[in-house]
This record gives sequence, C-alpha cells and structure tokens, in this order.
Amino acid sequence: MSYIPKINDYVIWKDSLGNITEGWIYFVGQEYITIEIGVKCKDDENIKHCPLHKKTHCLVVCHNWYWDQLKYIKSRDE
Repeated sequence: MSYIPKINDYVIWKDSLGNITEGWIYFVGQEYITIEIGVKCKDDENIKHCPLHKKTHCLVVCHNWYWDQLKYIKSRDE
C-alpha cells in the first residue's frame, strides 16, 4: 500500500528531476497537498491588517499524481 498524506506529517518529496522539497503537510485535499517549507512571524503592521494569522507560511503544492514520490519521515502531535 502506498503512503496516504496526512496533515502534520513530515515528508521529503524527491521529484523525477532530483529536486528535493521537505516540510510539514499543511493541507490535504483530493487533488493536491501543500507542504510547508518555511514560516516567519508577521510584523505588527501586518498583524494589524490581518489579526487572524500571526505568521506567514511558505507552501509548495504537490498534486496527487506525485504522491508516490513522497517519503514519510514522522508525524507531530497536534
């Protein structure tokens, strides 16, 4: 059975060109997932305009036809 991506799993994605992306799965849908590769705190001005989110997340999209290239590393507690 192949790996089924889940939120809060840490994965390494090595594509067919040899590019490596690694990070935490942030979103899972039927057609794609997003992999969080970076997070940084927002400054006070940005928080003022969007208080719902305190951090900026950098995400990479991985479509479901690439999920066989994902390597599961570990999970974190929510």
